[in-house]
Amino acid sequence: MRNARVLVVEDDPHMREALHEVLSRGPIKEVILAGDGEEGLEMVKAHSPDAIISDLKMPKMDGLTFYKKAKNLTNAPVIFITAYGTVPIAVEAMREGAFDFILKPFSMDVLEEAVGRALKYAIAKKGKAPATKTVRSGGVRFLGESPAILKIKRLAERVAASKSTVLITGESGTGKEVVARYIHENSPRSQGPFVAVNCAAIPDTLLESELFGYEKGAFTGAVARKPGKFELAQNGTILLDEISEMSPVLQAKLLRVIQEEEVERIGGKGPVKLDVRIIATTNRDLEEMVEKGEFREDLYYRLNVIPIALPPLRERAQDIPILAQFFLEKYSEENGRGFKGFTEEAMKVLTSYHWPGNVRELENVIERAVVIAEDKPLLDAQDIFLKGRKGKEKTPKAPGITAGMTVREMEKALILKTLEEVNGNRTKAAELLGITTRTLRNKLAEYKAEGEKFPWEEK
Repeated sequence: MRNARVLVVEDDPHMREALHEVLSRGPIKEVILAGDGEEGLEMVKAHSPDAIISDLKMPKMDGLTFYKKAKNLTNAPVIFITAYGTVPIAVEAMREGAFDFILKPFSMDVLEEAVGRALKYAIAKKGKAPATKTVRSGGVRFLGESPAILKIKRLAERVAASKSTVLITGESGTGKEVVARYIHENSPRSQGPFVAVNCAAIPDTLLESELFGYEKGAFTGAVARKPGKFELAQNGTILLDEISEMSPVLQAKLLRVIQEEEVERIGGKGPVKLDVRIIATTNRDLEEMVEKGEFREDLYYRLNVIPIALPPLRERAQDIPILAQFFLEKYSEENGRGFKGFTEEAMKVLTSYHWPGNVRELENVIERAVVIAEDKPLLDAQDIFLKGRKGKEKTPKAPGITAGMTVREMEKALILKTLEEVNGNRTKAAELLGITTRTLRNKLAEYKAEGEKFPWEEK
């Protein structure tokens, strides 16, 4: 990273200099500047940058066009800077293979973190796959700009290079398998297999043979040798999904596999050595299960070497617009629809909902809307079908609003709740509320004068 060269393509001279100043303070060797996409392509040819930061909206040549042309010249990962209104273009760029994008307004810490990830990714992929390879799982990219998700991304990338066992916990639908695949794709094992086993979906009587394999004649119906999932994952990664559903007998056998790094097929005459990275997931509290005697304590400690806890979607509401736009692009393409984004009212509905089913539920809601909605550029609030809400029949209640409140009290409750959800980001809150930042500032000044304290300022 100390010898890295980063290209910044930005038409705004003030932003360009600010990016140069921030990046130059770090260990990066050289920061090269370009004022537009055409100049950026010349800089790519002349300087062969290790990573590129580009604005999306630029004169002469927009960021997406620049990226498509730059791909023919370099494998350097590209990070886009985008405003909320150009998120659809940013998502399209990522579908083309861009590394990441950052939503305005952003802190310089977020920028530095993204550049650091891009450079590490470029170094890891040199001589292997192109550095612009995206990490996807079932069409879902590991997206998000919330502090919690950025922290998890950093941790996942740090542990990817090791062989340590990872335990990913979180509610159903939070994206545990996505994180597991992200770790695999960013690891030295990325060229090896990724084998996922749903421990809850396979009957206990069959799970052992699925995991460990069997020899011909080991039992009735074993007409030929069959390697197990562990062998199939050799030199790669095995995901043990919903590990909490595994029986005590199998837990003991799995513990031995982890300890000895070898597996023995049912009916086999000797062990098979393994070189496999193990990642386990669960939506249950394994510590509580250990205390109740429902899960082996020794296996729990073997699995919980690197713990990663995924937050529910309701605790990372600022990621909802990014995820929703991604799913919209995905299912619009799959179904031949021409949707480009959401109306402000539709986005308010999405960001104010509790999401008990998390990211999986959000994906289902967007897919349904894309398939059912009438042809138009933007999805409306009436196209969003949620539990307890059908089109225009109901509108989501703002938290804290009750019968008998005045309109001003309801307005205040909605404004404060929105700000809380976006961690005090006034620009984002104003966008979600459909008001100007100046109006929001004036409202907050009134509330402060009344003695109101804001929790996001106390964090």
